[in-house]
Amino acid sequence: MGSRTGFTDEREEETPVPAKSVVREYIEVILVCVIFILFARHFVFQQSEIPSGSMEDTILIGDYILVNRWAYAPVSFGWERALVPSREIRRGDVVVFKQPQTPERDYIKRVIGVPGDTVEVARNGEVFVNGDLLVEPYVNPLYAETRPHPPTRVKPGHYFVMGDHRNLSSDSREWGQASEDLIKGKAFIVLLSTRPRAADGRPSEQVTLRSLGVKIYKLIFHSRWDRALRRIE
Repeated sequence: MGSRTGFTDEREEETPVPAKSVVREYIEVILVCVIFILFARHFVFQQSEIPSGSMEDTILIGDYILVNRWAYAPVSFGWERALVPSREIRRGDVVVFKQPQTPERDYIKRVIGVPGDTVEVARNGEVFVNGDLLVEPYVNPLYAETRPHPPTRVKPGHYFVMGDHRNLSSDSREWGQASEDLIKGKAFIVLLSTRPRAADGRPSEQVTLRSLGVKIYKLIFHSRWDRALRRIE
C-alpha cells in the first residue's frame, strides 16, 4: 500500500493582548472629562450665580451665567487670533471684574464708556457719551436713574460701567472706574436660571446633603427654562 502523505496546517499562534478592564477605561474617560472641565473652568469659562438684581432685566437673580475668560485675551500674532477669537472691550459689553476694595467678590456690569470717553447722566436718566445720547434698549424705563452724574472722562486702561437696573446698581457712579487689569471676561450666555427663594440663614457655600437636595429640587421645580441658553446682549 502506498503511503499517504499528510499535510499539517501551520498556523501562527497569536499572543493574546491583555485588554484593559472596563473599569479602567471608564476611569480614564472620567479623568479626561474632569481635566477638560477644570481647564475650561479656570482658563476659558467661568460659571457664576447672580445674587443681586443690579443687571435686571438683562440678568436676573438666580441666573447662572458663563463668562468667556479669553474674550479679551491679548494676542500678538495672527495665528493666535485665529485660535483665540479675542477683541477689545467695547461699549455695551457685559463684563465680570473685581474691585480692589472687595477682591473676594465678582461684579457684573455693562460697559458704558471706554478710555477717552466722557460719560454724563442727565437728571431724566438719559446717558450721554461724548455729548451724544446713548441708546439703551436694555434698560427698563422703570429702572432709569433719576440722579444726575456730572461729565466724567474715562481714564486710560479703565472703563465706566453701570448696571442695567440704574436705581439698584452700585457702579462707576459711586466707586469709580473699573480697571482693565481686573476685568476677568465677558458674560455671554445664561446657562440656567432658577427662581430665587427666601434665604434660610445657611451659608450658600456649605456643602451638605440638605443643600444638595435643595439645589436638585430647585433645578427640577424652580427652573426658568425659557431663560436657559439665552445670549447676554
